[in-house]
Amino acid sequence: MDEISTGLDSSTTFQIVNSLRQTVHILNGTALISLLQPAPETYNLFDDIILLSDSVIVYQGPREHVVSFFESMGFKCPERKAVADFLQEVTSRKDQMQYWARKDQPYRFITANEFAEAFQSFHVGMKLGEELGTPFDKKKGHPAALTTEKYGVGKWELLKACIAREFLLMRRNSFVYIFKCIQLTIVSCITMTLFLRTEMDRDSVEGGRIYMGALFFGMIFIMFNGMPELSMTITKLPVFYKQRDLLFFPPWAYALPSWILKIPMTFIEVSVWVFITYYVIGYDPNVERFFRQYLLLVLINQMASSLFRFIASAARNMIVANTFGTFALLVLFALSGFVLARDKIRGWWIWGYWISPLMYGQNALMVNEFLGHQWSRVPPGSNESIGLQVLKTRSFFHESYWYWLGVGALVIFVVLYNVFFTLALTYLKPFEKNRAVISEKPQSNDQANGVGGSIQLTDHENSSSHVNRSEIQDDIQRSASSSKSFSLSDATLRTNGKKKRGMVLPFEPHSLTFEDIYYSVDMPQEMKEQGITEDDRLVLLKGISGAFRPGVLTALMGVSGAGKTTLMDVLAGRKTGGYIEGTITVSGFPKKQETFARVSGYCEQNDIHSPHVTVYESLLYSASLRLSNDIDAETRK
Repeated sequence: MDEISTGLDSSTTFQIVNSLRQTVHILNGTALISLLQPAPETYNLFDDIILLSDSVIVYQGPREHVVSFFESMGFKCPERKAVADFLQEVTSRKDQMQYWARKDQPYRFITANEFAEAFQSFHVGMKLGEELGTPFDKKKGHPAALTTEKYGVGKWELLKACIAREFLLMRRNSFVYIFKCIQLTIVSCITMTLFLRTEMDRDSVEGGRIYMGALFFGMIFIMFNGMPELSMTITKLPVFYKQRDLLFFPPWAYALPSWILKIPMTFIEVSVWVFITYYVIGYDPNVERFFRQYLLLVLINQMASSLFRFIASAARNMIVANTFGTFALLVLFALSGFVLARDKIRGWWIWGYWISPLMYGQNALMVNEFLGHQWSRVPPGSNESIGLQVLKTRSFFHESYWYWLGVGALVIFVVLYNVFFTLALTYLKPFEKNRAVISEKPQSNDQANGVGGSIQLTDHENSSSHVNRSEIQDDIQRSASSSKSFSLSDATLRTNGKKKRGMVLPFEPHSLTFEDIYYSVDMPQEMKEQGITEDDRLVLLKGISGAFRPGVLTALMGVSGAGKTTLMDVLAGRKTGGYIEGTITVSGFPKKQETFARVSGYCEQNDIHSPHVTVYESLLYSASLRLSNDIDAETRK
């Protein structure tokens, strides 16, 4: 248990630790608790003490021997000094000297490492070393004591959970996929009117080049249709890294659904393009070649989506991914064999031509089309068909097996990019977040003019306050005029030609004064049963007066139960029950909760924001708790 005393008074902490002590002793359990400056009676409840300093264990053993260990090192705990405070200070460079007990020897600072070495020769450390030196008999261990699995459930269950999560995300992002289909429909309609078959020539090499351009445009557009994977993958990476490091699931269980569940969408998107454009543009009417082109474009879209997912997982940043992704696309286009023919590529760049996935996809598309029946006519004076001549003009391969070679190469690239995507998810870490740097140089009162708030009061037992009335009236008058004085200093800063350190606040500070604040609640039934019949009400605040003033930082202190939180709740308007009496003004005007809540903030002691949820999620949760049931979910959002 880590810092369980935060926000608790010493009495409550003692009761909790005492209950834990009895539970551990009766049930033979194990408990390790870290506490911040525990009270002496709480400290005495523990059996063993582990003292850490500078990442080194200085002492580990029974509580009764810890003071004697430091006495053997020359440091003595004073009689009325709490042992817990002594242990925290004796290893500190600033406070260690005051506990030096060997007056006949000169003092020198003893480091944590020296304490740790000396502990090994102390009788407690020697006994601990002997116990740890004896190997533990694993047969005596309980089978459930240590987990033998890295993840909480089986691989198949993890995969099903990731598939369900990915499907849910696809449903939430359904607008993206609907928009892509609409975009494909619009562009395919434009394309089929641009490359209209009635205006296209299929009896010449020049006409074949126009068809080649139509094929290249379709392939490029289908490839660009997978680019949204770049931004969607990067958006999901922060959550993935957090869940991966917490061993929610292995990276492969996350990567597989991202690939497999997108395949049906690929079939739908490519269907929109091919079914609209194929016969209107006038490609080879053979239905077999129709489905061959459909298969190739499906593989090209899958290859592009896998490539963009890999780039996103490797870059891990939107700016880097867009820069690198654009560069990779330009290289692929330049070396695909269409922008620059194969025989025009220099020898030192020809390797890029052979590793470009677009080259294999484009060669397969060209072979599928120009080896078809409508391009088999042989013109007079030539022994080659028009389709063969078209392929040779751009140095494309003209063997029919290049179609299946292109299909196989695209399948390999799809698998390869998804493997790289999985490896990047497995081994790469997220970029460090930028953090604001706060200057350690303190501000002077002039620089901090108008930047703060204060409570000026005296908090005594039974929440009573006895303050000099003349002093309070002076404070109230100064507080009421603070907003006016700020406007003067504001104008001075703006008109003064000399440069001054500091800044003009973008808001007008207000003062908050309160006088004779009484807060009472109905007498609890438990107290009535105990025989308390003095009044019908239990008074928690009795005549509290004070002021908040801009530019002053004040600590409100008092023992537990003195009424600090109650006063703050009353001033902030958080008390919805009980009876409040007294005067509260804001810059001299009576306080109205409706407007005061819009210009003030109140951080309660139980306002702890969990780092595992977003601020938006916390607000939704708070709205669900605070708003009535007749308000629907959309209104709450």
